[in-house]
Amino acid sequence: MNDNRQFIEIYDEYAEPIYRYIHYKTCQRETAEDLTSQTFLKAMEKWHQFNSARGSLSSWLYGIARNLVTDHYRSRGRWGFISDISDIWDMPASDNVIGEIIGKEEKQELHRALGTLPSRHREIVILRVWEDLPYRDIAAITGKSEANCKMLFSRALKKLKSRLGPVVLCELILARPFFERREL
Repeated sequence: MNDNRQFIEIYDEYAEPIYRYIHYKTCQRETAEDLTSQTFLKAMEKWHQFNSARGSLSSWLYGIARNLVTDHYRSRGRWGFISDISDIWDMPASDNVIGEIIGKEEKQELHRALGTLPSRHREIVILRVWEDLPYRDIAAITGKSEANCKMLFSRALKKLKSRLGPVVLCELILARPFFERREL
């Protein structure tokens, strides 16, 4: 890329959402940091291959991140969802210990419920709810059609609603419990 300043602006805009996506997929802070760095290194190396006519910049970056996460799990001979989150969620320290405990229990319940979903459903929920991406971008990232993404999202929410109940599911989704809430 000729204009390093432009890439720095891209990094500043997308580093946090890409990190959150990878962190949620790996549930490990250090791995997420490493893979986020690799995502942007690869993007810088392959910048000449980016074609805005084929999709948005964000879907291209998420696609790179998704492929790196897949390669990460393949190289370790494991795939799936980590079920023990007791030692991997980064809880901020504060004076509200009761609130943190309740929040951690809610996170664990949602984490367990998401863990019951097939990986393709889980990924759609992550990208749609926590990353706030439109179905068009999700389709580009996952290689599925928009209609298929909508159907998978709907099925995932039905399963989560049956497991958690509609009120709890709405509270958890609206609170975006895994990451700081982004301004929309």
